[in-house]
Amino acid sequence: MAAEDQKAHGGIPQMRFVEDVDAYMKEPEHENAEKVLRKLDEQYQKYKFMEFNLQQKKTRLKGQIPEIKTTLDIIQHMQSRKGSSEPMETSFMMSDNLYAKATVPPTEKVCLWLGANVMLEYSVDDAAALLSKNHNAATSSMSQVEKDLEFLRNQLTTTEVNMARVFNWDVRRRQAAKLP
Repeated sequence: MAAEDQKAHGGIPQMRFVEDVDAYMKEPEHENAEKVLRKLDEQYQKYKFMEFNLQQKKTRLKGQIPEIKTTLDIIQHMQSRKGSSEPMETSFMMSDNLYAKATVPPTEKVCLWLGANVMLEYSVDDAAALLSKNHNAATSSMSQVEKDLEFLRNQLTTTEVNMARVFNWDVRRRQAAKLP
């Protein structure tokens, strides 16, 4: 597999499909079926670990994208009210399922949580630009994670099939050795 193909799939190595098990088992690095099965199982476990990490990333992004979009919508609403002297009536979330009503005077500045207990003040336009950039990056990342997960599922299936083919080859070989 070329290096650019691995980059396209988040560095996930591609599993070669073993079409001809006899030829595969004659390769110098394949001493016996047990070692080959152990090696395939090791790769399978690595794929499962990668899948777990990608699923966690997907879950995190699924939570972040709507939050970013909601904040961006609010900022865009504030941009649309530029020049207005009337205060804005709104509700804001204090905690899960607990909202408070607020009257927000016209302003050109907003504060955004950046994470790790860090909040910065931005102009409304700068905040909109930052949130748009973050939303696009998160959406793009989600798309890439979904592609990587699909590729990884294919690699898991290929590995499982290879393991079954090598195992069955070994069973047939052992049975043939027992025959007179």
